Amino acid sequence: RRENGGFGTGHNTVLPELTSDYHFILNPDIQLTADTLSDLADWMAVHPDAVMARPGLRSPDGRSQSLPLRRCALRPMVYRQLPFLKFWEKYNRAYLMEGEDLSAPVEIEFCTGSFMAVRTDVFKEIGGFDPEYFMYVEDADLTQKVLQKGTVWLAPQFSAIHAWHRAPMRDAGKFKMQLVSMGRYFKKWGCGKGTV
Repeated sequence: RRENGGFGTGHNTVLPELTSDYHFILNPDIQLTADTLSDLADWMAVHPDAVMARPGLRSPDGRSQSLPLRRCALRPMVYRQLPFLKFWEKYNRAYLMEGEDLSAPVEIEFCTGSFMAVRTDVFKEIGGFDPEYFMYVEDADLTQKVLQKGTVWLAPQFSAIHAWHRAPMRDAGKFKMQLVSMGRYFKKWGCGKGTV
């Protein structure tokens, strides 16, 4: 019986077995309503510089989810947990790429771990997820490693349902875990340009 090493370590256990062209990482709360996996793989096949991508994600009620798309930065991450800090709201809007056209494929700097497609050869080359993260921000870290190999995209012409909620606000232990992961990320990658 293996000890639980966390989100990234768990996904890394399949690395030696992978023989696919594309590797998909999906949370258990993702619901597919179309052939999104094949469609996204086909799209990446005709965009050879795209090494990672995700579809548009919607809530079960059909609303589009606003998830981070820019590189992790301290102020928007704190604001998303403490939204009463209204003076940092502008940094969160930049983090979400609000005001930009997100109706067509666009390059992004953060591919959420709830749904990501990555070229298998790249995923294996970079060693998968950093096992030092138990949970939280490991997807942002992985995106930064992938960006050293090519481009990362939001492909909103494809979609999936994500029954998502922000657990850290309701669980002090998970919130502390997120803070530890944030500290590890910023020590490794810096605080992020522009949005700090």
